Amino acid sequence: MNERNTNDKILMNSATILPDRSIGAILIDSGKLSINDVEQILRLQKTDNLRFGDAAIKLELLTPTDIQHALSHQYDYPYLLRSDEGVSDKLVAAYNPFCPEVEALRTLRSQLMLRRFTGERDTKMLTIVSPSRNEGRSYLAANLAIVFSQLGERTLLIDADLRNPSQHELFKLENRNGFSSILANRFDLNAVQRVNKFLDLSVLTAGPLPPNPQELLGRTTLTTMLDQLNQDFDVILIDTPPAADFADAHTLSARAGASMLVARKNISRLERMRQQTESMTQSGIKVVGAVINEF
Repeated sequence: MNERNTNDKILMNSATILPDRSIGAILIDSGKLSINDVEQILRLQKTDNLRFGDAAIKLELLTPTDIQHALSHQYDYPYLLRSDEGVSDKLVAAYNPFCPEVEALRTLRSQLMLRRFTGERDTKMLTIVSPSRNEGRSYLAANLAIVFSQLGERTLLIDADLRNPSQHELFKLENRNGFSSILANRFDLNAVQRVNKFLDLSVLTAGPLPPNPQELLGRTTLTTMLDQLNQDFDVILIDTPPAADFADAHTLSARAGASMLVARKNISRLERMRQQTESMTQSGIKVVGAVINEF
């Protein structure tokens, strides 16, 4: 029997031992283990009555981080290792989902599920708004989109900041066509990009910067586009430009029906937050709450 046939036999034997989506199978698929490594682990697991992961660590074939990462995929809670370099390291929910910051994001997610995303057709969209620049609006929108997708919600993040977009940089995505392209009738919803490294997460980047953002947002194309996307996703988060500088955030929030305000600790001004809240409330926009972040 040649070497290939021998390896095929080992693979088939391992498959009879390892159940579908087992830790071993996941680690083989990710390149962390070879078939021979798995055979060593299975032998030690049997002789010492150990769990698969404990046996692998004892043999120094894996680290606790490797095991934790495999478990996340086994339970449909994928996240990235620093070595993956799939997205920006600013997306803490992608790389370190068990830290206090991400736990706070999950708490916020739970609050939003109660206050906004109730499953009804008209409660699927939310704009993320802050009065000024550098208040962590885009950072929060991106990380929040990740934790919603980890919950199993079909999540779409729209970069509607047609002044200074950043989501394509955070997720390292192509930005040739995007939100502006659709508004200008130059492209269709195929501009939405699936982020394959996560469960049920898609991003619509901003696209080329137009000379007339406010005029584009005033077109009926925006309502038509959001209505179509509303049918395909459970959660739609919309990143916006600074609300105190441009009317874009107000227009987008009116279309979405609800907004969440973002402030940055020791940076945001209380008076501007109050003015923004009053302006939206008076326009019939539901403000579901405000978040203070330290980013």
